[in-house]
Amino acid sequence: MLLLLYACKKEYQDTHTSTLKARVDWTAAQDYYLKNIKNTLAYLDSLNKTSVKSPKAKNYFIQARQAFKEAEPYASYLNPEVGHQANGPALPRLTDDTQRVLLPIGFQKIEESIYEGDVSENDFKREVELTRGLIHVLQDAIEKRELNAQRFFIATHQQLMRIVSFGITGFDTPVSGLGLEETKASLKNLLTLYKLSIQKIILPKNKELDKRFQQQIDKAINFIGKKPDFETFDRYTFLRNYFNPMMRSWVEIRKTSDLWEPVQNKPFNFDAPTFFEDDSFNVDYFRQTVNSNPSKDQIKLGKRLFFDKNLSNSASMSCATCHSPDKAYADGIVANFNNTGNILQRNSPTLINSIFQKGFFWDGRAGSLLAQISGVFTNKEEFNSSVHEFSGEISKDSSYVEAFEKAFGHKVKWTNAHTIKALSAYISTLNGFSSKFDKNVRGELNNFTQEEQLGMNLFMGKALCATCHFMPLTNGTVPPFFSETEKEVIGVPETAENKKLDDDNGFYFMYKEPIQKGVFKTPTVRNIALTSPYMHNGVYNSLEEVVDFYNKGGGAGLGFDLPHQTLPFDNLNLTVEEQQALVAFMKTLSDIPEEKY
Repeated sequence: MLLLLYACKKEYQDTHTSTLKARVDWTAAQDYYLKNIKNTLAYLDSLNKTSVKSPKAKNYFIQARQAFKEAEPYASYLNPEVGHQANGPALPRLTDDTQRVLLPIGFQKIEESIYEGDVSENDFKREVELTRGLIHVLQDAIEKRELNAQRFFIATHQQLMRIVSFGITGFDTPVSGLGLEETKASLKNLLTLYKLSIQKIILPKNKELDKRFQQQIDKAINFIGKKPDFETFDRYTFLRNYFNPMMRSWVEIRKTSDLWEPVQNKPFNFDAPTFFEDDSFNVDYFRQTVNSNPSKDQIKLGKRLFFDKNLSNSASMSCATCHSPDKAYADGIVANFNNTGNILQRNSPTLINSIFQKGFFWDGRAGSLLAQISGVFTNKEEFNSSVHEFSGEISKDSSYVEAFEKAFGHKVKWTNAHTIKALSAYISTLNGFSSKFDKNVRGELNNFTQEEQLGMNLFMGKALCATCHFMPLTNGTVPPFFSETEKEVIGVPETAENKKLDDDNGFYFMYKEPIQKGVFKTPTVRNIALTSPYMHNGVYNSLEEVVDFYNKGGGAGLGFDLPHQTLPFDNLNLTVEEQQALVAFMKTLSDIPEEKY
């Protein structure tokens, strides 16, 4: 009888859940996205008929951007590349396939033209027309592809990430400073879409959750205020006390709806309550497919190999030679020695959180961690080992044979390819997101000093650090798709005297394209207090020197000839107090991961 009752109850629950799922009509939400992408086009049409010097131009631009932000979650989810072009940095870019230089287009380029001037009417109209073309592509995608639970929840998660990484940092609107107003629009948009879609499922299940979520969005919007000031906005308090509680409720709403089981092929752990947890990001997304879900035996083998100098042909170098755990997986010197005792060209970066990149080596030439490790093996100055070669000693160690068989199977031939996979598996576990900053922003601790709070607000605000070092990873891997890692031209000097530009041209060697002369990957700022000296050439010994370099406007501010410098400012005009606060904040990002294997 009990079994029968249980079966009947289970059948009712399954049927009831299916019925609820069937009741979700996504039409209204999709129409809302479509209406706003059409409104974007309408405002761009008006802008196209207006002089760039007219006061109306700003008004039409603001309206067009706001309408776009309302449509952006779904539009950019459906077509990430076009969405990013429409709202990406106003910088020329080099195409991957033809190596053609494309002039910047999109909202940020239009913003420059309207707010800074110095553009002809013809060029302005061309910018608007090209942007209209991008929006038309996005409109077509919204019209043709039906909204469903998976698309809705992923698109919403991505938009929440944009608020943290772009909206409150100034990345979206670097000239006009409209990002905080648009953050309010994004929050209102989330509430509107919630009401148009799944609220009727949540109400009968958890009325208190529905009420709490709406109140949290209202409080977050009210905290931003009617006339938010970009430079004085308190991002620390906003994230800790308003955004994160609201996001926790949103994750709970998604789970309560029981409409969608999160996928595993995206950058996020969709069940993480905020973007600042230990497990907020899906490590397997960043690993290559051929090395996904490594076993514990593979990771243990990788750890053992990491410290073994016999991996190098000369038996003189291991991975730990340049990446010591005692030095936050860097080495603490300007540049390490090669296998013949001479100085290597560049500084050794930390390996902590290195898996969360799509570009490796300082010049970003390797597209994966596997490719980066392989590059060390084949580099004549480093391991100098071909695919089937190790030093004589390692091949004599029978315990390695047993470890390889345990990790990869008895019939697998031992090659460098498996060695590289094992090393990659181990390095991909060297991740830490429990720094003083993380614990404070997610509410576990409450010991951030006033100076540290000021420093964080500067980092994400006036100092514009987070427009290149995207929060929360603080590296250059671009949210919310995390499919590319940005490279920048900042003009690092040859010595700390700041008199001469360094002659290392970075990624320029690949295509010899002038816009890439001196371009280097944007590294993580996490653990920066533990990984001096700084920059690709180790030119600065202190964080104070680094902040001073940026405060002066990078290489161009120092007087170097850098027509393609990519810093989003001429100089920062930071006071001494503000510079000290920035340093204090960066010191809160230290977190060496505990050994797990």
